[in-house]
Amino acid sequence: MSNSQHSCQKHQDHSHVHGPQCGHTAIKHGDHVDYLHDGHLHYPHGDHVDEHQLEVSENNPAECTPNHQCSGHEDDHVHGPGCGHEAVPHGDHIDYIVNGHLHSPHGDHCDDHGPVENI
Repeated sequence: MSNSQHSCQKHQDHSHVHGPQCGHTAIKHGDHVDYLHDGHLHYPHGDHVDEHQLEVSENNPAECTPNHQCSGHEDDHVHGPGCGHEAVPHGDHIDYIVNGHLHSPHGDHCDDHGPVENI
């Protein structure tokens, strides 16, 4: 999705300047780069920062994958605030980046919601 297809949803009162050396994880999002900041995807845009979310797509589906096996964390690991994995808004929920892909907690397992490309 190109940036021109995103609606401009300003993040209010955001004084931090995002960029290649800002310290936040940068991920490719369509034709631009977003920065993960406190569970939000931020896109520097003009004189402000937009709030983005990864769209549910063929590359990043939102389906249940109960047979997904991941070596990125212990079997008893529970994703959530403070779990050690970065949170990413994806569709209508929050996923967590584990070994370059999105994990979505779902019952007694994690669903694989596809890859993310770190920049």
